[in-house]
Amino acid sequence: MDLKNKVVVITGSGRGLGRGMALAFAAKGANVAVVDLNEEDIRQTVALLEEKGVKAKGYKVNVAKEEDVVKLFDDVVADFGAVHGVVNNAGITRDGLLVKAKDGEITKMSLQQWQAVIDVNLTGVFLVGREAAAKMIQLGVEEGVIVNISSLARQGSFGQTNYSAAKAGVVAITESWAKELSRYNIRTGAIAPGTINTDMIAAMKPDARDRLVSAVPLKRLGEPDNIAKAATFIFENDYFTGRVVEVDGGLR
Repeated sequence: MDLKNKVVVITGSGRGLGRGMALAFAAKGANVAVVDLNEEDIRQTVALLEEKGVKAKGYKVNVAKEEDVVKLFDDVVADFGAVHGVVNNAGITRDGLLVKAKDGEITKMSLQQWQAVIDVNLTGVFLVGREAAAKMIQLGVEEGVIVNISSLARQGSFGQTNYSAAKAGVVAITESWAKELSRYNIRTGAIAPGTINTDMIAAMKPDARDRLVSAVPLKRLGEPDNIAKAATFIFENDYFTGRVVEVDGGLR
């Protein structure tokens, strides 16, 4: 796909990885729908995109709510006239051990912890992908792309039963959609980031951050631009579909 003048919807693009991907797509001439929950973050990202000379518009959306997602794509089509691709990046964490025994007391991961992560990180991906595909087919776009952000945690991560399950599910639906949507020339892909230098990592204590870095074979953190390059690669390579790009510095 030639990204110039294409319309790309990116969830969770108010800051961090999402903003980095939005800027990378804009640099290639794509128009971007900025989707997030924080209005100030949305405004800042939209302003940065407009500085690059592309059309950008922000949308405050909870991706876990079906009515929000349906309205999002109706609004994007009304504002931009088309949808050519989507990056499912919105996500949350609610970490905790499945069960923990201490001093004779048992604590458990709550159903709320589980459900909150599944709702955003898996159901949100389902809803956004479904509505994006429906609009692409309805509008008769020549080519469409859906990219889902997974994680190395999909293999199982200590203290992240909920997050790991969701990110494994993201890969499974990516593969399923590749088979189902190819007849409409809609391709899919997933990206599994390793430890990336985001605001959350920057806020860590230096010794904890150093331990993270020491575990990476390349001995450095990834940058948001590394993930953005993977996303634009999937969009631009028209023989890529249904697979996962691991961007982890060799950590896996």
